Amino acid sequence: MSSRPDLLDTFGLRPLGPALSAIRRAVIGTPGAPKTKFGLSSARIFKPSIGLPTWLGVRPRDRRVPIYNFFNRVPAPKSEAYSVRVTFARDFLGGRFTYDGHLGTDFAVAVGTNVAASAPGLVLRVANDLDRGGLKVCIDHGAGLFTTSNHLSRALVRPGDVVRRGQPVGLSGASGVEFVMMFPWVAPHLHFNVWLDGAAIDPFAGPGEASIWRRRNDPRPFAGEALEPFTATTWDPARVDEAIAHCREPSLRASMAAIAEVGRRAAEVIVQRNYRAVLFDAFPPIYAGSHARAPRLDLPFLAYDFDGASLRGRPLAELAARAG
Repeated sequence: MSSRPDLLDTFGLRPLGPALSAIRRAVIGTPGAPKTKFGLSSARIFKPSIGLPTWLGVRPRDRRVPIYNFFNRVPAPKSEAYSVRVTFARDFLGGRFTYDGHLGTDFAVAVGTNVAASAPGLVLRVANDLDRGGLKVCIDHGAGLFTTSNHLSRALVRPGDVVRRGQPVGLSGASGVEFVMMFPWVAPHLHFNVWLDGAAIDPFAGPGEASIWRRRNDPRPFAGEALEPFTATTWDPARVDEAIAHCREPSLRASMAAIAEVGRRAAEVIVQRNYRAVLFDAFPPIYAGSHARAPRLDLPFLAYDFDGASLRGRPLAELAARAG
């Protein structure tokens, strides 16, 4: 049993010196990238009715993890600065339970909650990017599917580990500069990214779409025991290196190119092109083929902790029919 994260682990501040330097860089800005956009509409990310109980460690009585933000279905052009404003944002239900630059799903969870692999896969990256998502575990699930679990307080796996569906891969937390700057107004949460063929996608399904969740738009934690076959992606080094060559920032380009193992290099490309898109002048494919949306993921938590998810206190099962 893992011990409860302490304050430095919770906010991703260990080791402290490098962490403070990373926060300083985040505040000043990344060379070559415009500063993050804020506005009055950014206040929508403050949801005290969810945030304050979550910081206090209060578990939902209905055993359903609250949605804190959905994926924005109308993302800004990659050439624009990251934005936490709510201007053109739309979630899969047609509402605005998201913000302009949000390309993941946020689940509000108490610090120290077990985060599980949503499908079997190979861990390719574990890194603390304080200015973009904090401590994250990145997993290749094969057949074009790739996920990251962000804002962790602790990783329980390392690059090269093969994980089974439902296996704990980390403990939730509040790592990332936004929590340090806006505590306690932003709830501790798991930011869950899903990519298909290197493009960020919404795991929830709109009308006529296939859901990435195995239970359509009502995801549940995995509660079975059977092991599944898993085939890791066979990466093409030439495609990965071409993608790296399109990074305009010399130090970032050099750091990606220096990663020896091609799978880990590919994972770095996926993450950096998502979080620092303005530093790339093109986005060539890094997968050899294309893959269709298909139901493959479970809710990234343990059945011991949650039965499902909710939105504004209502089970997602009650809202799923609205999306077709």
